[in-house]
Amino acid sequence: MRVYNFSAGPSMLPLEVLEKVQKNLVDYEGTGTSVMEMSHRSKPYDKINDDAHTLLRELMHIPDNYSIIFVQGGASMQFEAVPLNLAHSSSCAKGDYIVTGNFSGKAYKEAKKYGDMVEVASSKDKNFTYIPKTSAESFRSDADYVHICYNNTIFGTRYDDVPDTGAIPLVADMSSCILSQEVDVSKFGVIYAGAQKNIAPAGVTIVIVRNDLLGQESPLCPTMMKWAVQVENKSLYNTPPTFSTYVASEVFAHLKSIGGVKTIQKINEEKAKMLYDFIDQSSFYKNPVEKQYRSLMNVPFTTPTQELDASFVAEASKQGLISLKGHRLVGGMRASIYNAMPVEGVKKLIEFMGKFELENK
Repeated sequence: MRVYNFSAGPSMLPLEVLEKVQKNLVDYEGTGTSVMEMSHRSKPYDKINDDAHTLLRELMHIPDNYSIIFVQGGASMQFEAVPLNLAHSSSCAKGDYIVTGNFSGKAYKEAKKYGDMVEVASSKDKNFTYIPKTSAESFRSDADYVHICYNNTIFGTRYDDVPDTGAIPLVADMSSCILSQEVDVSKFGVIYAGAQKNIAPAGVTIVIVRNDLLGQESPLCPTMMKWAVQVENKSLYNTPPTFSTYVASEVFAHLKSIGGVKTIQKINEEKAKMLYDFIDQSSFYKNPVEKQYRSLMNVPFTTPTQELDASFVAEASKQGLISLKGHRLVGGMRASIYNAMPVEGVKKLIEFMGKFELENK
């Protein structure tokens, strides 16, 4: 029996996709081989790679003056790839960072090794329960880029609007929200995202970069991390994460078949509203995030005591509601309700929450 997996990542995938992958696992579409065994230089894989690029461009309405690459290393490798690729051919990039949680903080820390980095705003003063307001004047006029994390997986916040950075390219880590809601790609210079939350198994990372920002890398930038090299080679400079990219292409096709990002956004808003409404009407459960900045994807909450939190997680697991334990930095519980989490899963969680509250008041 399959459970409802509320893990922050790797997370659940659409059952329809898993079943299709299972069907093709040993013999991919009559090739007599699995994608896991397939040469990345073969015609069948070349089509998989092309389909992944084409479908993502269609789903996100990515303009023609942007390139897409599928690379390895996770979003964490892009923490360093960003300053190394946006150094304007010098050895010292200049980046402004808005720190709204753990991963934007890590990105800032890594970037400081490669240039002149400034933390221009932070929500640490309130334990990252809001998104700080900024304006174009908040940033250095000669900065190479401004970096944000669009959705904060651990703390459960998200941007309700795209920051105004003027002429400075905006770089966004969208690992935990990509494809969950419509975004205007043209407002960003670079978008990057690990796949293991809304797209595919861990292994592939997506980078979407405006073409005029290519070829500006520092001389220190390793060849493998150069976006321009990966673009030139259609993400095939070296052996790519073939299986993860294949699953990503199937997820993209599935999302397209149900109506695209516009449709899944409505479903995600419905799921999030149900869960937040239940928490807000309860005197037993609490969500610490300012309502304006609540994430659609990651919902942290607590009971009155740490002991009850632990009991909640244990009892929920017995009911097929798994991976609800909150991150160690926050505690409590966290329900990650990514695209593949059905409405029924959220309803079952709410039903359990109600029962647990009655039994433990």
